[in-house]
Amino acid sequence: MLMQKERELVVVYGRKLSVAGLCPGTSGNLSIFSPETGLMAISPSGMDYDQIQPEDVVLSDLNGHTADGNRKPSSEWALHAIFYQNKPEARAVVHTHSVYCTTFAVLGQPLRAVHYAIGDAGTDEVPCAPYRTFGTPELAQAAIVACGNGNAVLLANHGVVVCGSDLPGAYSLARNLEYVAELQYRALCVGTPNVLTQSQMAQVLERFQSYGQSPGGGAGYLHP
Repeated sequence: MLMQKERELVVVYGRKLSVAGLCPGTSGNLSIFSPETGLMAISPSGMDYDQIQPEDVVLSDLNGHTADGNRKPSSEWALHAIFYQNKPEARAVVHTHSVYCTTFAVLGQPLRAVHYAIGDAGTDEVPCAPYRTFGTPELAQAAIVACGNGNAVLLANHGVVVCGSDLPGAYSLARNLEYVAELQYRALCVGTPNVLTQSQMAQVLERFQSYGQSPGGGAGYLHP
C-alpha cells in the first residue's frame, strides 16, 4: 500500500483526537504530507474515526487530485494543502472543532498567553481568521493569511487548525491549545486573566528550542 505508514498514523491519531474529545462525531480532519512523493495522506470525508481503516485514508496531491484511495478526501483538503504550500517545515496538519478553541472562534477572539504552553504554537497569540464557508479555497486563504508565522489559527465560527513537523507534534499542539483555551475561558468566568507579556513569552519561546528530547521540536506540554 502506497504511504502505508502515513495512512496507519492518520488512523491512529484520528482515533486519539476522537477519544480526547477534540473531534466530536465525524468533525475535524488530519493529514500527513510526504515531500518525496508530493502527496498528503488525509482522512476521508464524513467517516467515524473508529471505523476508518488505513485503506480508507486518501492520498491526494496539493491540488486536490486523488492519487490513491476509493474514498472522498476530507472536504477541507485545501485547508491542509495551503499549509504545506506555505510552511515548508510542516509535515502534518490537524483541524478540530474542539469545544474551548471553537468557543473563542465563535467570539472571534484570539487565544492569548494566559499560560506559557501557548508557545508550542511558536507565537504568543493564536489569531482568529475571518469567517469563510467550510471546505472552500476562501477559507484556506483566510486561514493561512491570519496564521502568519505561527503554527496555529482559529477559524471564526468553525474551529482551529494547527500544523507540525510530524503528526504526533501536531496532535500535541491541538491538545495544548485546547488546554490554553479552557484556561482562558475559565479565567474570564472569574475575572481578568493575567496575560504574559511579549518579553516573557520571548523567553518561553527561546527555552522551548531546547525543551525535551528533540531540540527545536516544540514544547509538547501535553504529550501524545
